[in-house]
Amino acid sequence: MRYMATYDIYESIRNTNQWMGASALALASYPATGLIPNPFFQLMAAWGEVTERSFARMVAKPDWGIDSVVAEDGRDHVVTTEIAVKRPFGDLIHFDVAGRPAKSRRIMLVAPMSGHYATLLRSTVASLLPEADIWVTDWHNARDIPVSMGKFDIEDYTLYLMEFMRHLGSDTHVIAVCQPAPLALAATAYLAELEPDAQPRSLTLIGGPIDPDAAPTDVTDFGRSVTMGQLEHLALQRVGFKYPGVGRMVYPGLAQLSSFMSMNAERHGKAFFDQIVKVAKGDGGDHDKHNKFYDEYLAVMDMTAEFYLSTVERVFKEREIARNAFIVDGHQVDMGKITSVAVKTVEGEKDDISAPGQCLAALELLTGLPDSKKASHVEPGAGHYGIFAGKSWRNNIRPLVLDFIDANAGGPTTRKRRIASVK
Repeated sequence: MRYMATYDIYESIRNTNQWMGASALALASYPATGLIPNPFFQLMAAWGEVTERSFARMVAKPDWGIDSVVAEDGRDHVVTTEIAVKRPFGDLIHFDVAGRPAKSRRIMLVAPMSGHYATLLRSTVASLLPEADIWVTDWHNARDIPVSMGKFDIEDYTLYLMEFMRHLGSDTHVIAVCQPAPLALAATAYLAELEPDAQPRSLTLIGGPIDPDAAPTDVTDFGRSVTMGQLEHLALQRVGFKYPGVGRMVYPGLAQLSSFMSMNAERHGKAFFDQIVKVAKGDGGDHDKHNKFYDEYLAVMDMTAEFYLSTVERVFKEREIARNAFIVDGHQVDMGKITSVAVKTVEGEKDDISAPGQCLAALELLTGLPDSKKASHVEPGAGHYGIFAGKSWRNNIRPLVLDFIDANAGGPTTRKRRIASVK
């Protein structure tokens, strides 16, 4: 119960700060304050507006915000999201472009489950959608999943990816961003052994920790220095009474956000101070650069305790993927079984989360894949976010990835489908 109480304390603090922001905005916006020739009330209102918005975003799932796309006919086509495969811990969603013929490029984007929603890939989806049919793994917030639905660890995550790949068929190209890169590699290898006809045509791994020890960062150093007992004691809490997942052990999104913010506290503090001044001067906008970034950055989701712990222990500490010793459902997955799926790694030169070398290690594991099916790219000057959503992605990496997909688009066109059913 003490963990449940701690969870509710976090939520109470967030809720109180949101209320304080709303109250400050309301009081400082009272018409009579305009009679006082002092900027205090403008600053108070600005503080309230920024504070209320920031704390409210922490419990709201962002919208994809992709309403239309221009097709080859020059017309805007309406975009809607539909669930292709529904599962308790995550769905496979499809971005349906109304009135547009099916594209030859079929891409499944594997979104990370690392504290933020799949909408973190919004700009990635928007940049690929004019060129391809897009599916995305949309992971659910653990606080909203009843305990009766059971556990969800990295083995379950891998099995989900395998099911999604089976559903889409062998003419699919998979792009895994950051955290899921090692598990996407394992899912592809397991399919290669069990169901070769269900393998995707290509697999692109972007900034993922295939071998965390290949290039140490603050993230890998933390994984090495902390014990599993310390993680369980310090990071985990039980979902409080407010949500459907009450009682489920999780790594709370608010706790994760605290860690994210503390890593660059000075930069975030300056960003919020500058935004308050900007709003007080009347220069702030609902969709300005600050709000667009922080509306996404502050929206966090809880992660199941077993997924968080198994990721740290098995991917970072034990290096099961890097040692080709990963076990799924009692079966040891052999990366060498991948013999026909083209694999490309993409890294950022200045990536301080998955440093260059960590993702490249995947190619060394693919002992059964000819060199002609392997490719790698290190983007000069790019950080972690830039390699999948920033200028580096738009100008350089996206064209390279699409060229890689096109170069490996041959093969049987038969698509295998399975009827999706809820567990």
